[in-house]
Amino acid sequence: MFKSKRSKLIFGIIFDLVGMASYLIPGIGEATDIGWAPIAGFLMTKLYPGKTGVTAGIITTIEELVPGLDVIPTFTITWVYVYLIKKEDPETVIEVDAT
Repeated sequence: MFKSKRSKLIFGIIFDLVGMASYLIPGIGEATDIGWAPIAGFLMTKLYPGKTGVTAGIITTIEELVPGLDVIPTFTITWVYVYLIKKEDPETVIEVDAT
């Protein structure tokens, strides 16, 4: 499901919008972040396995729990970091010489 760069970007944008949706309900919105924060952190680890995903998952959970930080698009920023800054290629094949 989260294999290609494109699918990760699309789902990341959707997840960022879900996180920002709490601003649509004044007063009650911040309470919904208590439920969304661990879910967002978990989803981040599924989108980006390894150290990057764990680190981004922790940051995402904290970002969702702290009032006023929901406007930060953490999923999209992580995608930019992984594919544009770090330049990770999901199609990379590691060859091992068995001799």
